[in-house]
Amino acid sequence: MKDLPLDVYDFKEIIEGGHLYIDKTDLLFELIRGKQRFLSRPRRFGKSLFLTTLAAIFRGQAELFAGLKIAQSGYEFKISGSPSGYVFGQLISR
Repeated sequence: MKDLPLDVYDFKEIIEGGHLYIDKTDLLFELIRGKQRFLSRPRRFGKSLFLTTLAAIFRGQAELFAGLKIAQSGYEFKISGSPSGYVFGQLISR
């Protein structure tokens, strides 16, 4: 059984570390395609993980998404600029 990553906020670290990850990348694919969503997330509810997942998508890191829904959707992983974000719990610029 995979472990629950309680203090891991980085998508790459979760995937490469073999941690439990609930695949919601199909929703990210819809968001990227332009489907409008209101994204309101309470404290400790995955904002940093969400942003690092989006960053990995826009950096073209397709290997991290092997077996996940977005990889099966036909999305073309390509580098789209240089995304940046924050780990909200620690307020450290990435």
